[in-house]
Amino acid sequence: MKLHDIGLIGLAVMGQNLALNMERNGFHVAVYNRTESTTHQFLDRVGSKKNITGTFSLEELIASLKRPRKVMLMVKAGAAVDAVIDQLKALLDKGDIIIDGGNSHFKDTEQRFNMLEREGILYMGVGVSGGEEGALTGPSIMPGGRKEAWKQLKPVFEAISAKIDSEPCVTFIGPRGAGHFVKMVHNGIEYGDMQLIAEAYDLMRRGLELTANELNDVFSRWNQGELSSYLIEITSDIFMKIDPESNQPLVDLILDQAEQKGTGRWTSQTALDLGVPIPTINAAVEARALSACREERQKAADVFPQSPSQFPCDRDGFIRDIGDALYVAKICSYAQGMALLRGGSIEYGYDLNYSDIARIWRGGCIIRAEFLNDIRFAFKDNPNLPNLLLAPFFRDAVIGRTASFRRVVQTAVQTGIPVPAMAASLAYFDAYRSKRLPANLVQAQRDYFGAHTYKRVDRQGVFHSEWESQQSSTKAEGMGFKDPGGHGGKQGGQ
Repeated sequence: MKLHDIGLIGLAVMGQNLALNMERNGFHVAVYNRTESTTHQFLDRVGSKKNITGTFSLEELIASLKRPRKVMLMVKAGAAVDAVIDQLKALLDKGDIIIDGGNSHFKDTEQRFNMLEREGILYMGVGVSGGEEGALTGPSIMPGGRKEAWKQLKPVFEAISAKIDSEPCVTFIGPRGAGHFVKMVHNGIEYGDMQLIAEAYDLMRRGLELTANELNDVFSRWNQGELSSYLIEITSDIFMKIDPESNQPLVDLILDQAEQKGTGRWTSQTALDLGVPIPTINAAVEARALSACREERQKAADVFPQSPSQFPCDRDGFIRDIGDALYVAKICSYAQGMALLRGGSIEYGYDLNYSDIARIWRGGCIIRAEFLNDIRFAFKDNPNLPNLLLAPFFRDAVIGRTASFRRVVQTAVQTGIPVPAMAASLAYFDAYRSKRLPANLVQAQRDYFGAHTYKRVDRQGVFHSEWESQQSSTKAEGMGFKDPGGHGGKQGGQ
């Protein structure tokens, strides 16, 4: 019996395209899907000449593989992954490799890694970005796990990945759940990127009343310059799609409710756990949630009058400002994502190489963009760079466009067009560059109501003060703020 190089479980579109990609690059692939008809349909589609063999049980799949057996899972994250792993454990031997190529939460990957480690089975959590097209023609791949497993898989992943300047867009990310952690942050950055582009579109469509053809022209020009990216490119294409029935731009007929699969929310939750500020990404996640409240928004639009439009008379100049604002906001968003990678690397012991991560994101993945090369070199020049904003290239880029950025956000606020992600990027920049923030007052408040203590700028140590004077206590009692528990207001609180 012919033995295959790798097995693949799960024949949804991503799984099918990865199998075809592997076969095209010279690998013999055995495939399995729980629903047999899906396997038959796939085999009928690819034809008999492909080096792809269908199997109809997990036992048959495992028996068809070369040792050490390599099995890639392309199934829905969560319980489905655990169910397949439970079945595979009894069929595999020590040294065999299970690869999860789905969007699993990195902490689930950590648990599965540790569990299979005790069984002697190698486990890889592998982030795959690029969507259906990338899976077929070359994705960006982010593998995490044991290095010995990576060495076994390296020929396959390097062959099927996207290539930029002949460099494969894949590298070993780090131990345990590192690959899925980096993929999660990638998706969080993707959320921010998409929301910032949508806000730029809204300013031009609703504010400047640009037509779909004019929007296509703007985004096409942007894609030839510093904003060049996959998302800008497909956005320019979107404006040219005409609905055949109404003869209107299709984008104008799409319901304004953005869905989400959860990776953006995971990014926000993880950032909160790590204490890393990512306000642009958080704003993007919240914007999708707010878009889902469509019925409420329709009612609110009738209740609250729209702000009068006061857009600048120089339309072309304001479009240039929007481009500058989008560029700076993207820099701030990527700075937040890279800072989250740094925070996770320290907390979880991943020892991430940020320059390599930026390098493999240049091709295949959804957030691929021209300035990822600049991010790559920023971290190559200074691997310990605390924040992307401090790299000379990005520092100069921001300084030269700050005035435009402020004009755009100010105009949006004055005219009532929401730009939550742009405003969050601007606030992040202003907070990051502030020598002193009002957190001193927050600390004073915390110490006042909860005796949480504070530090001082003029001496070492930790301090607590009795803030209430006799006069303020008497006044509070007269206003009905007596503490019935006799705790003097010093309980609870944050």
